[in-house]
Amino acid sequence: MIQFQILSGQQADNNIVVRRFPFTLGRGAGVDLQTRDDGVWDRHLIVRFQRGAGFTFDAQPGALVIVNGERTETGLLRNGDQLEVGSMRLRFWLARCEQQELRWREALVWLALLTLFGIQGWLIVELLR
Repeated sequence: MIQFQILSGQQADNNIVVRRFPFTLGRGAGVDLQTRDDGVWDRHLIVRFQRGAGFTFDAQPGALVIVNGERTETGLLRNGDQLEVGSMRLRFWLARCEQQELRWREALVWLALLTLFGIQGWLIVELLR
């Protein structure tokens, strides 16, 4: 998962967590992140995940996208990259991973081990009689 921290624009100070790809940003209907900021086109930017390559983006031809101060229409996103999409500024981050709750599994493993040791102890006592 990734997230976009919106630094400026109408949705400033929001974090958008992305769980599915491709992810689209623009002002048109049906995009994943819709904004009305100046200079943003209907389907301005598409972010994709490609195995082995990472997170890539493609801008609509002619659309303004600036990544870390350099104008580009396509490229690879790295953790911490700052994007300017029209007048909107965003920061690209890897999202925090949530660890699953494993207490029940751990308790069952300990119970199984204690049961096993108990049976082994009982067998030793029975064999020594």
